[in-house]
Amino acid sequence: MAPLRILVLGGYGFFGRRLVRRLAGWEGCTVLVAGRSLASAGALAAGLRGTASAALEAVALDLDRPGLVDALLALRIDALVHTAGPFQGQDWRVARACIAAGVHYIDLADGRDFVAGIGALDGPARRAGVAVVSGASSVPALSGAAVDRLARGLATVRRIDIGISPGNRTERGLSTVRGILGYCGRPIGPGGAHGHGWSGRWRHRYAAPVGTRLLSPCDVPDLALLPARYPGTPAVRFGAGLELRLLHRGMNLMAAVARRGWVRDWSAHAGWLKTASDLFRHLGSDAGAMHVEVEGLADGGHPVLRRWELQALGGDGPYVPTLAAAALLRRLRVAGSLPAGAQPCVGLLDIDDFAAEAHGLAITFKELAA
Repeated sequence: MAPLRILVLGGYGFFGRRLVRRLAGWEGCTVLVAGRSLASAGALAAGLRGTASAALEAVALDLDRPGLVDALLALRIDALVHTAGPFQGQDWRVARACIAAGVHYIDLADGRDFVAGIGALDGPARRAGVAVVSGASSVPALSGAAVDRLARGLATVRRIDIGISPGNRTERGLSTVRGILGYCGRPIGPGGAHGHGWSGRWRHRYAAPVGTRLLSPCDVPDLALLPARYPGTPAVRFGAGLELRLLHRGMNLMAAVARRGWVRDWSAHAGWLKTASDLFRHLGSDAGAMHVEVEGLADGGHPVLRRWELQALGGDGPYVPTLAAAALLRRLRVAGSLPAGAQPCVGLLDIDDFAAEAHGLAITFKELAA
């Protein structure tokens, strides 16, 4: 079998460079670091070559320019991982180009409409014999895998609660900040069925060293995808939180300002807001967490509450959104193919797949007593 050729689009970006670092340890693979800047791609590739087991190449590739299909064909790649977010407001041009070029496509998207609608490409992907997988990230891939594990054996699932809170000292990328700000104060779901982004808050207690964090509503694919997946059509709540309560309450205030119409789109101010928040980076910790709770009825009708928690220490939290893509690529590497078709990354991976990809990182997974 020829060596697997993997292109990481946005490969020197916030999440892309972390995925590239992990893939660089794979023998018998070629990893193409791609983005608009050939110099930035080349610098990352050069910095990793001394310790890498994989071959590394730098590629200049701009997804907004014409000729993307021809460029992918010329690169002779087997798979492309799209990490260049934010995905809110993007179209599926990269996925469509991959289908036309006969290339497997995976993205790290967490935009609800982007991920939930990817099935529109299922027919073309099947005819091309390629996999198109959207949402290979913390949500819905990891969150969905955790819910699958917790919901096993339940006759009815009534409630699913999911939350993520990174450590304040953990590095954060501009595209992530822009994506979060994009729904600040805006309705979540049809008619605001899930509230408004960052409006209101509640507390969740994580295990030490993370402790109690504030969470507020955020817009994620899970809200659209999970209710229909389990018996009982459960109510789904998702919250994200900032470790510093001052910053979290600041987001709540910004949501209130947006709802009054005083600011139309906070994402337009992402640059200076990130700079301002970075002034507080010396406070707090580098410990982040994610939780999933599932409440339902077991056979016989008795109530069940099950809990799962991830902790990321030492600043390794930004690796979490890359684990699903790495797991899918490992499957491609071992099996030589992925199931053809286009779908959100729900039900494709098990918690054990994520745990395997987290080996060597300060990331732990644990089911907790209710």
